[in-house]
Amino acid sequence: MNDQTPSRSGGRAARRAARAAPLAEHLRPIRPGMPGGQYKPLTETDVLRIHSAALEALERIGLAEAPPSGVAYLTAAGAIQGDDGRIRFPRALVEDTIARANRSLTLYSRDGQHDLDLSGTRVHYGTAGAAVHMVEPDGRTYRESTVQDLHDAARICDRLDNIHFVQRPMVCRDIFDNFEMDMNSVYACTAGTTKHVGVSFTDPSYVAPAIEMLHMIAGGETAWRERPFVSNSNCFVVPPMKFATESCLVMEACIKHGMPVLLLSAGMSGATAPGSIAGAIVQAVAECLAGLVYVHAVKPGAPAIFGTWPFDLDLRTGAMTGGSGEQALLTAGCAQMHQFYDLPGGAAAGIADSKLPDMQAGWEQMCSNVMAGLSGLNMVYEAAGMHASLLGFCHESLIMGDDLIGQALRCVRGIEVTDETMALDQMAAVCMGGPGHYLGTAETLGRMEMDNVYPALGDRTSPKEWAERGKPDLIAQATARKNEILAKRSAARFDPALDAAIRAKFNIHLPA
Repeated sequence: MNDQTPSRSGGRAARRAARAAPLAEHLRPIRPGMPGGQYKPLTETDVLRIHSAALEALERIGLAEAPPSGVAYLTAAGAIQGDDGRIRFPRALVEDTIARANRSLTLYSRDGQHDLDLSGTRVHYGTAGAAVHMVEPDGRTYRESTVQDLHDAARICDRLDNIHFVQRPMVCRDIFDNFEMDMNSVYACTAGTTKHVGVSFTDPSYVAPAIEMLHMIAGGETAWRERPFVSNSNCFVVPPMKFATESCLVMEACIKHGMPVLLLSAGMSGATAPGSIAGAIVQAVAECLAGLVYVHAVKPGAPAIFGTWPFDLDLRTGAMTGGSGEQALLTAGCAQMHQFYDLPGGAAAGIADSKLPDMQAGWEQMCSNVMAGLSGLNMVYEAAGMHASLLGFCHESLIMGDDLIGQALRCVRGIEVTDETMALDQMAAVCMGGPGHYLGTAETLGRMEMDNVYPALGDRTSPKEWAERGKPDLIAQATARKNEILAKRSAARFDPALDAAIRAKFNIHLPA
């Protein structure tokens, strides 16, 4: 009765080996760019009213403080500068711009393996932000972030399947010269990952040198313009309804150099945006529509992401709250407006107000990440690693966030109802003369890897097994994973000759 024949053992071993092998891309249970859009917090009437209100705001209120070049571009396109200096946007101009805008956009990766298709309701998760501190969970402390921390974050993201892009999540506080900080931010990110990178510039004059570096990395200007693998995160407005002069000039320079632009409107509900969720969305939509007109006035058809990023405010304290249900609704509502316009869009989710990667951080990060994905947001920024309402970034939280986003993506994928998945024939075979359970059936084994997302760090063992394994700690495991990744040289590192050429031209602070 104790059959230990080699054929049985070999068959079982072969099945285990097959389950352990990586699945082909099209068979993976989750992957970048899966369509969302199942969740719609706004009715069709709500969407139309928000659209109409945004157009009225642009026509009646307009935006102040455009730079002279912006005034020239916008008025040439049909905007009107009033006696008060504000630029107002006729409804027809805005609607014509929406009609001409790109319906899809590809954000390229450096290696060609991680390109992002921003069309429809395709969902992608990644980092972003400008944290000034690093969270050290073992000592429960905060310290200033460095260029090495930024590089390490990019290296970690490069190894995480569910982090699809790397927008700079922190500021290099150890580099005091703004020019060198910007150049080193570009270097640290692109040398750490081949996934698409997003960066910011503090001065318009810094764009051209950064582009020179990117031309070197790409292999020339033509190669760069064919596949720009870095985009500009641009806070082109200072809410409420004012252009940010320097950022607008940065935006103009980036457009001319073929760099995609994220039009980022980040009003604070109750402070720099209306206190109601609907009002904050109206203002963000209006500001980004103005930005879209601006981009097309500079260069028709230039790649731009509709970046409505309104944030929530805790009105008891005046502090930003990125981990609230209101924030999740703000982001989901904005995603619905992107789909109404059929424009590639992005917004913020996954932010924790909690200072450490704890239970509070878990519920805060999961709530908005799931809702953003279900709403079909193309680019979910700040989705992992962010704490203290964007003031702190944590490498361990980034790694645990990869597991969290995996579960969020499984929610985005939803439920497939087919003859196969309804399983009537399988039910009949199991119940009528079969074993009376589905464990070990060919159908169960055949779908276990294609249908289910298994956490890399999350513990699903019983309390007994957990104790037998030494009661492993989640954060300690994340730290071990971090150390494992950082112990190896980055696969995205530059060829030595290219690296030497970059270092000869720019003062790179990272060790060679």
